[in-house]
Amino acid sequence: MTTPAFSPDEINTGDATRAARLKWVVIVDRDTPPGRMVNAVACVSAATGAVVDGLIAGGGADAAGTDHPGLPWSGCSVLATSAEKLGNARAKAVAVDGLLVVDMPLAAQTNRVYDGYLAELATTAPADLAVSAVSIVGERAEVDAIVKRLSLLA
Repeated sequence: MTTPAFSPDEINTGDATRAARLKWVVIVDRDTPPGRMVNAVACVSAATGAVVDGLIAGGGADAAGTDHPGLPWSGCSVLATSAEKLGNARAKAVAVDGLLVVDMPLAAQTNRVYDGYLAELATTAPADLAVSAVSIVGERAEVDAIVKRLSLLA
């Protein structure tokens, strides 16, 4: 699969986020405990920002001259739903060629050693991942079709 990316000529930080060709959403299981939920969103977001070219804009300085690293210029919506609907959204996204799907299975949050997580992941069926968050990036219409009935995390 090709990872979605912004080409340099389509990065326009002066436009509204809705003008961006690609859309980024993070969907969380609304019943995940707050600490695990924040951890899951942070982890899938870090992984997403690392692999989607052009997603993170240049930084800037505040009035005191202190530099602030760049943030996602095209925006990111954080949505919440039930574990079942999260699993369904993940399955739909995985089935669409050209979408980036980054998820946080329970095994990633319960193993203290990364290799232990990878070993457990290798023996876990997709339906049994117990995902607490999933990040999806892709063409706006394709992402919208997957998340159309989900609401913002409140």
